[in-house]
Amino acid sequence: MGERDNSPILIRSKYMTTDVDIDEKIILDVTKPNNFNVIMLNDDATPMEWVMGVLKEIFKHSDGIAEALTMAIHNDGSAVVGTYKYEIAEQKSIEAVSASREHGFPLNLKVEEE
Repeated sequence: MGERDNSPILIRSKYMTTDVDIDEKIILDVTKPNNFNVIMLNDDATPMEWVMGVLKEIFKHSDGIAEALTMAIHNDGSAVVGTYKYEIAEQKSIEAVSASREHGFPLNLKVEEE
């Protein structure tokens, strides 16, 4: 039996080409995501100390800012406690409500586009 030829086979075709022509320009339209306000609502059952704790722990406000926001919520019925991109605003709102419910408080927040 004859010996096998293990050399690579090169196939050339006059029909195969790797040239690519692009007739259209790609237009890149980038829009920045909108900001959303997290609004804390006043209620008659959630203690001010709890509200201040949530503002400091979840929203990372200082003692002075947390106190001022708590008073604004109490006096005005609500206050913007932070402005974030949607996913972060939603997550902080969920964290605050969940923690409040775990401790038996009816604290509510809402997220609105700025």
